[in-house]
Amino acid sequence: MRALRTVHVTLMGAVLLSSTALSAQSPIATLAVAERTGANPTVAAHGVFVAVAFSAATISSMDIFVATSTNGGTTFGLPVQVNRVAGEARVSGEEPPRVALVPRRGTTPEIVIVWTAKAGTTWKLLSARSLDGGRTFSASTPVPGSDREGSRGWQSVAVDATGRISVLWLDHRDLIAADAAHQHSTAAASGSTGATAAPMAMPKGDPTERAALSQLMFISLGSTRALSVARSVCYCCKTAMAVSGDAVYAAWRHVYPSGERDIAFTLSTNRGRTFATPVRVSDDHWKLDGCPDNGPALAIDATKRAHVVWPTASEGRNATAKDAMALSIYYAVSRDGKAFSARTRVPTRGPASHPQIVMLPNGTSLVAWDEVVDGTRRLGLARATVSASGAVSFTPVAAPDAGPGQWYPSLAASSGGAVITWVRQLERGSTVAVAVVR
Repeated sequence: MRALRTVHVTLMGAVLLSSTALSAQSPIATLAVAERTGANPTVAAHGVFVAVAFSAATISSMDIFVATSTNGGTTFGLPVQVNRVAGEARVSGEEPPRVALVPRRGTTPEIVIVWTAKAGTTWKLLSARSLDGGRTFSASTPVPGSDREGSRGWQSVAVDATGRISVLWLDHRDLIAADAAHQHSTAAASGSTGATAAPMAMPKGDPTERAALSQLMFISLGSTRALSVARSVCYCCKTAMAVSGDAVYAAWRHVYPSGERDIAFTLSTNRGRTFATPVRVSDDHWKLDGCPDNGPALAIDATKRAHVVWPTASEGRNATAKDAMALSIYYAVSRDGKAFSARTRVPTRGPASHPQIVMLPNGTSLVAWDEVVDGTRRLGLARATVSASGAVSFTPVAAPDAGPGQWYPSLAASSGGAVITWVRQLERGSTVAVAVVR
């Protein structure tokens, strides 16, 4: 949850590195709104149509914008504001505005944006749509089940072949009730006779017990009731979701006994009506008293294998926040959603965070992340190939921007290649950049 201390940790290393480097072929496009700082981008693509959602902020206000391309991500039109209530957005690198495209025959895809907004003590998920290629957006509406008291967000969005849009998010509504109950019992014990007690934070207690009050929620837009998929989720690491046919795949950081924060995975075979018992992607045994602010990413290939990438401390069970251990990126694959291959370390040049993955038409995947090199964050990319036996090998890919200050990449596959967008840190603020990797 937002009140917890965020811990950023990373680790150097690489394995299975081949010697052939690929490169980005397109020029870098910059998406910016005058006199605002741009950040938190995500990207979606269908054929040659590409949409990038991002935040644009002043010192006191934050709004959501979308820019679109009709040539595979090479050039973009001017960004358009999505939210009609100015300044209502509250997004970040781990919970950016999510963009999804719904294909339509003979015209541009419908664009759907889901983002986090705050009003008083309530954090809710809002959605808006564009039916004209991103020129205008509808009024925002709450994602059903998310308009409740308490903190929520870190959402992911997926669209199936029928155009059905699903949303997965972390929800902390039960923490509000627990804190209120604690305050009430404290006031009663002190003999309060009607005076308003000063707010009192719930004791931190065992991290596993506290995490049990946080849950993973799922809904398909158009439905009226959200489903609780799992409890004991890590408070502020992004979720990941993908769909293939009637199957819905989900991954997130889970809080296991004794505070181990490893990646969990579940699968629904009936379009999200029910989900299987979650499985642990890898026995990393990363014990951390705090949220790493670093979630997994997920992609499904043509044979319905699930590919998961995530950051964790390679030292495993002995890595704690005070150790300041660095993260490495790992990759694992599942054929049936019940068990995963042994993890394989993704090659990086330095401490690495915030991985993303997208499947490419040739059956390989592209993985992107940000890493610390020469004291600053830069983009890292690698192409992954998974053999029939499940062995993973990597080919390094030259980043489209080799300069310093590159954060939080996002990926999508267009007809022209893999579209990557990221935050470009400038001397004053930041902006959003986009390129195509072929």
